[in-house]
Amino acid sequence: MKNHLRIGLVILIATGLVSCVEQGGLKAGTATGKSMLKLIPASARMVFMVDIHRSLTADAVTKALKDEKMKQKYDGFVKMAGLDPMKDIYFLAVGLSGTPAGNEREGAIIVNLRYDKGQLLAKLKLVAKNLQEETYNGLTVYKNVDAAKPGKMAPAGAFLDDSNIVLGTDKTVRAVIDVYQKKADSVDKSPEMKKLFKLVNMSANVWAAVAIPPGMLKQAADKNPMLKDLVGVTGLTLSFDYANKTLTTEVQSLGGTKEQNKTLAERLIVTGATIDAAAADKAGMVSAIFSGGNPEEELLEWYRKNLRPLSAFSIRQANRVARIGSGIVAALQQALDKIERQYVEEVLASYDGNEGIAAFIERRKPVWKDS
Repeated sequence: MKNHLRIGLVILIATGLVSCVEQGGLKAGTATGKSMLKLIPASARMVFMVDIHRSLTADAVTKALKDEKMKQKYDGFVKMAGLDPMKDIYFLAVGLSGTPAGNEREGAIIVNLRYDKGQLLAKLKLVAKNLQEETYNGLTVYKNVDAAKPGKMAPAGAFLDDSNIVLGTDKTVRAVIDVYQKKADSVDKSPEMKKLFKLVNMSANVWAAVAIPPGMLKQAADKNPMLKDLVGVTGLTLSFDYANKTLTTEVQSLGGTKEQNKTLAERLIVTGATIDAAAADKAGMVSAIFSGGNPEEELLEWYRKNLRPLSAFSIRQANRVARIGSGIVAALQQALDKIERQYVEEVLASYDGNEGIAAFIERRKPVWKDS
């Protein structure tokens, strides 16, 4: 009898410990990219995760903040928001429903952080003059937290607990609340997304998983032969990790062959953000579509629109990365030493390399010297 009682107590204690670990997985400071998936609705087909704490404490960011101008802006944000991103913000999780090519995408942003609700709410009420409050499942949903753009729904938000805040539309905020309260499934229960989550490096600074609906790339390939090698790909994962002064990039596709993975990686590395609007809206990974007529003039126009405003230096560096790495993860890993040396000795030491980082942080157009 005593033995049975002891075994029963051990089981109860173990169950309690497991329960505490699961709950603590969403606490600021103990949360992980994987645990944050438990707050994203199962309807999401695009997930983006940023480890803010690790990213902001990287050597490159620390070095950038030594610049007096950057330091002033950072300190200004801390004073305005009452939050120090380096110390208080841990994860940024984004879940989007719909398809990469659709116009009906909806999403929510979940911020994992340490914060004072009273202080943050007081600041919000000073900024959002038309703030409205509604109760949903025992939680307060704040509507009109910011001015909405014409034709767009006004942003909404909610304090889930002392570690997580959700922002989105009224509909998506309520959907996250349902998941948080276990009244609806989270995205880690989705069969399609689970396959992608097994591929991606969830411990990276930044990672993403995107499900591609069946037939979408086939339709895109019918209009643009450049995409024929990607037909059959049903998902895409990307991860960017910076550790021990080493930048590691991984691009993988689900449902594709090795050659498709190679083609996909090469195109993403070379084109970067320079993607033709129509093609990107359809598939998210094409440089341009030439409709015919005068291909030379179309090519020149594409150059003037997409490449001419960029830094020639950055384009050369991107091409070198693609060639050294051969566009596939295994080859990229073999050449990582060369890529790291190029990044540290050439990119970070250049004016355009630092200008690109500064322009991104300051949300302005870069002023290139080598253009």
